[in-house]
Amino acid sequence: MAGFIDGIDREQVTLFPDRLEDWIGEDHLVRVVDLFVEELDLPALGFERCAPARTGRPGYHPAVLLKLFIYGYLNRIPSSRRLEREAGRNVELMWLTGRLVPDHKTIADFRRDNGAAIRRTCAQFVELCRRIGVLRGDCVAIDGSKFKAVNNRDRNFTKNKIASRLAHLEADVERYVNEMVRIDRQEDGETRADKVAHLARRYGRIRQEIARLKAMEQALAEAPDGQISLTDPDARAMATSARHSGMVGYNVQTAVDTETHLIVVHDVTNQGFDRDQLSPMATAAKEALRRDDLHAIADKGYFSGSQILACDQAGITTTVPRPETSGNRGKGMYVKADFAYDPARDVYVCPAGEELTYRYTREEDGLRIGRYWTNECQRCPLRHRCTTGKERRITRWEHEHLVDAMRERLGGEADPMTLRRCTVEHPFGTLKVWMGHTHFLTRRLKNVRTEMALNVLAYNIKRVVALIGIRGLMRAISA
Repeated sequence: MAGFIDGIDREQVTLFPDRLEDWIGEDHLVRVVDLFVEELDLPALGFERCAPARTGRPGYHPAVLLKLFIYGYLNRIPSSRRLEREAGRNVELMWLTGRLVPDHKTIADFRRDNGAAIRRTCAQFVELCRRIGVLRGDCVAIDGSKFKAVNNRDRNFTKNKIASRLAHLEADVERYVNEMVRIDRQEDGETRADKVAHLARRYGRIRQEIARLKAMEQALAEAPDGQISLTDPDARAMATSARHSGMVGYNVQTAVDTETHLIVVHDVTNQGFDRDQLSPMATAAKEALRRDDLHAIADKGYFSGSQILACDQAGITTTVPRPETSGNRGKGMYVKADFAYDPARDVYVCPAGEELTYRYTREEDGLRIGRYWTNECQRCPLRHRCTTGKERRITRWEHEHLVDAMRERLGGEADPMTLRRCTVEHPFGTLKVWMGHTHFLTRRLKNVRTEMALNVLAYNIKRVVALIGIRGLMRAISA
């Protein structure tokens, strides 16, 4: 290959460094992994087999396997089989593990059997960031995102999906029967017999599929949430932001520090909605940051009176926009926001200047709701823009002042929703790129939570390295 850069001759003797230490630079990321794991108290975190057995073949120390996994997720190598191959050919892993090459079954079993300890390790790194002052955490953004499970959509069943498939199959059965009758009447010879036999086989397979779906329908009646997933029993069908689209997977929740973009806490659920997650995530973030107060920002999918009240009682200030549940604004009619509340007199003032006075209070969905109205609506010239009933009634939750305070924060100069979007969407986008198209590789909720903890730990390590550098992080770990 004349004219090009030439490589060395494969027969030429090459002198590699005698020590593995010479292959790894002083500011290499793999040194952070090694130092971080060495500083952990593995028995206190709950790792199994930290003390060797007195009999039997010696096993691998948990520190070796934990280092292997953290390195793998930092370098997008989550598969136990790929980690086994890398341990035998990757110089960085040779240095990290002392040239140990565990088999893929041992690697996979470690992740499965030490899920809770791995999740505590992820939390331990967040505590390290808080202790060294990188993570102050006076404000966090909370959001959820759908991640794909190891379960195809065709292997997930709901009542409506089974009914739709049965309807299609019954139509196919009728079509095949009619076609067989037509061929039997109108055609002769061997061709006729072959066509009828082919259609009969197709008919038999469809009848088998119908029987399978009907058995699935009976099993579905006993499912607590009306879903059955065959590959990953814990995965659930969830709607996504795309129109007429969805996926079978898990709902990953994160609370992200708005200043550093570090993931403070995370969780994985198989609920397709976020409404009940505001208080648990905000409270967990407050405990992880060890703060007396906290400001939590979330989108309108988290709006829930009971959740907002629980956060307030825990000393957490929440900013969540109230969703528009009425279509009146689109029709050019007045909405509740157009009625001004006077707390001193406990009345609402309508756009026409009339006062809606308090009438009664009753409990709805566990919340005490008050009702306000006036008898002047029938004579009001703006009635056609306000209500189609006898009078316009306004409801007020007994803790509505919390919602009013959130509305004032949302209307301020600083836009909390822009801050939320610029903060919490960044980690989700990064993690999904790292995890690839299939996202999760493991099955069952407890194993998926472990896998997510390793991804979050890898993300946080890289984020801190970007903030203070490798040498700064190593000094902080050793301090």
